[in-house]
Amino acid sequence: MSDLTRDDVAHLATLARIDLDEEELDHLAGELPIILDSVATVAAAPIADVPPMSHPMPLVNVTRADEVRPSLTPEQALAAAPEVEEQRFSVPRILDED
Repeated sequence: MSDLTRDDVAHLATLARIDLDEEELDHLAGELPIILDSVATVAAAPIADVPPMSHPMPLVNVTRADEVRPSLTPEQALAAAPEVEEQRFSVPRILDED
């Protein structure tokens, strides 16, 4: 078990700019050593042969290659638009200038 005192917890709280009352200091003085021991246990895990990964399950990229394909011309895309302005759809303003 770690040798963290209540004064150590108060000092850490000051460094982290966390305002703790007396009850919180007493509570954390008992909790932090347990947390630090748990972190030390995880840090001691034999991970030398474990490859780094970004996700625990294998992921497959589902994107497709960008390929130029036939599509509508601007005139065809705007043909059914109620209003057109400078080769763009014209829509009513919903926000004020303010």
